[in-house]
Amino acid sequence: MPYLPILIFAAIYAAAMLVWDLPWLVAGAYLMTSISCFVAYAVDKSAARNGNWRTPERTLLVLGLVGGWPGGVLAQQWLRHKTSKRSFQQMFWCSVVANIVGFLWLSSRVFAN
Repeated sequence: MPYLPILIFAAIYAAAMLVWDLPWLVAGAYLMTSISCFVAYAVDKSAARNGNWRTPERTLLVLGLVGGWPGGVLAQQWLRHKTSKRSFQQMFWCSVVANIVGFLWLSSRVFAN
């Protein structure tokens, strides 16, 4: 169930909104970075098909780390891109965990007042 992490994060995010009264700007930032990450995957997939310059994996991972990972998950599933490269998948899921931990830590520090 590849979409489960997105659903779990949505529940975590909803709880954080209730507990810490997060501004909607945070949700907007996640949405924008997710769209950017999805587009980066799509551009990379197109470049891979056409033999053109590729988006560095580091760029895709950083976009996921800063909050675009839901878009990365969707792109991986819908575009079938970067799903079979094990080393990338390991780093990707580490970045997802790091983002969620960072989100919870920052939210509890910044918005818990």
